[in-house]
Amino acid sequence: MTDTPVAEAPGTSRRREATRQKLLDAAALVFAEVGLDAASVEAICERAGFTRGAFYSNFETKDELMLALTEQVAGEKIDDVAARVAQLQERGEDLDPGALVRQLLDVAFDKKHGVLLTSEIRTRAMRDQRLAQTYIAWQLGMVERVGSFIEELADTYRFRLRVPAQEFAGLILQTWEDTSAFAIMSGLSVADMRELVNERTARLATALVDPL
Repeated sequence: MTDTPVAEAPGTSRRREATRQKLLDAAALVFAEVGLDAASVEAICERAGFTRGAFYSNFETKDELMLALTEQVAGEKIDDVAARVAQLQERGEDLDPGALVRQLLDVAFDKKHGVLLTSEIRTRAMRDQRLAQTYIAWQLGMVERVGSFIEELADTYRFRLRVPAQEFAGLILQTWEDTSAFAIMSGLSVADMRELVNERTARLATALVDPL
């Protein structure tokens, strides 16, 4: 006879999810501060205020946590951009392509630790095939969703894209990530980094669009 799995009580499930989220939040900070390789399970647990037992009841390894964090970051960015697209369409403001891209990316703009985290994951992905597959899927998902947003806004604001929407989105996101990394290496403040990223992405967007 097959044993029937015992479902977790609602309160237990909520506590488990809260613990998992605290571990993810702590890991994001620790990874950004010291890098993925130097970050220990102990350091993550200490930042989250939990024991190693709490960690291993939620994640089998540090890499599994890292993959979960990658997926969470991607989902949060997409949700933020989707909400901004809805706001822009509701307002119906007269915006040029550069201003539209600035508003789309600005809402999901990472603070310094977010940029560092993304760079750390990308570096690790170049040496880890499993993480590479997840990272590439994450990037393709971002490009696909942002490309669909670009198509919507091009129709709304009557812009003609000089390249397919997916390619447009890929170029914009790549410029955003590379410029953010360059700004941090140059020692720019978060405000100056935001200004530089906005300027470069806006120029690129303007060059890739023809008004109808």
